[in-house]
Amino acid sequence: MRLLQITASNVWRGHEQQIVYYYEAFNAKIEHQVLICPSETKLAEVANHKNFNVHSLPLKSQYSLSWIKKIKRVVKDEKIDLILIHSSRAHTLCVLASKLSYKKTPLVFFRTLIKDISGKPLSIWKYNYKYLVKLICVSQAVVEALKPSIKDPSRFAIVGSATDLSVFKNTKKTYKLHKELELPEDTILIANISAFVKFKDHYTFVKTAKILKDKIPNAKFLLIGTGNLQDEILTFVKEENLEDTVLFLGFREDIPEIFPDFDIFLFTSKLEPTGGVLLEAYASHVPIVATNAGGIPEVVVHNKTGFLCEKENPEAFAQAVLKLLEDDTLKDAFIKNGYQRLQDHFTKEVITKHMFEELLKVHKAYY
Repeated sequence: MRLLQITASNVWRGHEQQIVYYYEAFNAKIEHQVLICPSETKLAEVANHKNFNVHSLPLKSQYSLSWIKKIKRVVKDEKIDLILIHSSRAHTLCVLASKLSYKKTPLVFFRTLIKDISGKPLSIWKYNYKYLVKLICVSQAVVEALKPSIKDPSRFAIVGSATDLSVFKNTKKTYKLHKELELPEDTILIANISAFVKFKDHYTFVKTAKILKDKIPNAKFLLIGTGNLQDEILTFVKEENLEDTVLFLGFREDIPEIFPDFDIFLFTSKLEPTGGVLLEAYASHVPIVATNAGGIPEVVVHNKTGFLCEKENPEAFAQAVLKLLEDDTLKDAFIKNGYQRLQDHFTKEVITKHMFEELLKVHKAYY
């Protein structure tokens, strides 16, 4: 197999980390591999640092002629026989490059967003493009969102998110955050790690904190991440007089180190493809209270590996948090069961093996 992986994403999140996992895992198994990604991105930086066979170039449009030429050139010069696509803009560019090429290289798209495309003619066209031979989705929830617009549902497959246990190997509190925030070690830390975007629903997190403020006076609620809505959520926290209760810690490079300091991971996202950060909670032995929405129930088993609550329902989240804090036996069971579920289904090794098997099926069908 001679594989091209391509993304037009300019951010560094779970999916981009997963691209790195795939590249490293596949390199020992296939004849040749290439990565195309935007320049001046963390992925390009990581790929160069790890000496990947990477082509990086600026991207201004999903119709970029320079990208289309680059795709065609790499496919031809490096004799690529399969393309794994990792972002929507890259999907468009690969379809256009394919249309303009005499030789049609099979395309596989790894979809990680829950989004209805039924009202978008261009999207429907490119998702049903003849040479897009497989749609690999990160969860069944993503499949269900796409299914009404896909003519041939047999092209669907599911490969979930992954976490690297060699990175998230800490399972004991270090109290680093307590020291940093000048908090007593018995302070309960209830945390959320996510970008400040609408579907992450930080409003419900803050409303839950308001309900619990007086019931758990020694608790602090931590919001970790950055994003367009950060100032808006900060204003809401001030309006609710929660500045001393809800703390904003910004972007952190030390997540694997500080994760075990959390007593509960409170994830209020209302439209999540999987919630890869939940796997990090499993790895760090932190119990989960999350939303029963999107692909989250495919990761968290209610009453076994965590609590699932109705979306946008702060009362339900507050009750679940209290129940968990009051029951150490249940908390320990969630931690044990969650870690086992992670080991069985969502480690880097399990997921990269699954993805490789799906790509191998395509390759064997065409060559």
